[in-house]
Amino acid sequence: MKYVNLGNSGLKVSRIALGMMTFGSSEWRPWVIGEDAARPIVQRAVELGINLFDTADMYSAGASEQMTGRLLREFAPRDEIVIATKLYFPVDLALKGGNATGPKPATRPNMSGLSRKRIFSGVYASLQRLGIDVIDLYQIHRFDSATPIEETMEALHDTVRAGKVRYLGASSMWAWQFAKMQQVAHQNGWTKFVSMQNHYNLAYREEEREMIPLCRDQGVGLLPWSPLARGFLAGNRAHAASEDKDAGATSRAQTDDIAQKYYYQDGDHAVAKALGALAQQKGITNATLAYAWLLHQYGVSAPIVGASKTWHVEQAAASLGVALSADEVSALATPYQPHPVLGHQ
Repeated sequence: MKYVNLGNSGLKVSRIALGMMTFGSSEWRPWVIGEDAARPIVQRAVELGINLFDTADMYSAGASEQMTGRLLREFAPRDEIVIATKLYFPVDLALKGGNATGPKPATRPNMSGLSRKRIFSGVYASLQRLGIDVIDLYQIHRFDSATPIEETMEALHDTVRAGKVRYLGASSMWAWQFAKMQQVAHQNGWTKFVSMQNHYNLAYREEEREMIPLCRDQGVGLLPWSPLARGFLAGNRAHAASEDKDAGATSRAQTDDIAQKYYYQDGDHAVAKALGALAQQKGITNATLAYAWLLHQYGVSAPIVGASKTWHVEQAAASLGVALSADEVSALATPYQPHPVLGHQ
């Protein structure tokens, strides 16, 4: 494993991060796996040297955070690992205990967003579910247009000063929104974001227009989510015209409606075809090559890898040993066709 500083901070993170959204309750999403299935995956990640583990309060209605805390206590020394979580979306309390009844999140005020109340409620709830005293990287899951930026940034700063959070990060939003939040923090002497977790992969590169250049210029580390385009780049997706569409695809591929909306354009299949051709030439998997391409992009600290099998983590870790020439990096990028902006909400 290799390690880098997360942006301009002194925090050392592995170049591969394990995303914990896959772990929790299948009642939340049908492709989510339980703790028994997750245990060997987390164990293998730790064995491979992965030290960054990313979850969110809304994943499986909090069950992902609970599982993250339990499994990491089992396999990893607390001082050596980086626990990251996020807040913004409502934590669907109706799923607790396996019950699908109760009021919907939208009918419960103050259960989402980035108000001072939501931030302080969120950080204490996440600490309790994770079973830790301090969150290493606390990230806002999205931008909250209904709350003054000053209120959000001061509240986040106060969680750091209170010793509940060590570093702050952000996730998908418009570049001007992120720049404004950073400037408000700078002007007031408050804690700034050290990382941006944004939607970025070979099949979706719209972030290269504004957000990624901004982060590179400002020394903000990039933690791309969906590095395999929700599995689309793994090589088990057939073209829509095929009679055997998605043959061999995972249960997530077969039930993930978001992936169908995001990635099944003709241009996306051209990207996947170029990826597959070069992967075959190099004798590696499509997934390993897709991760390697991201790791060759300046400013990327660690892709957030989703895994439901131990070999998914091994494929990701193998990307660290893949060297790509400038021509190969360019060849993989050439088939790309522009997309509508996806993932900000």
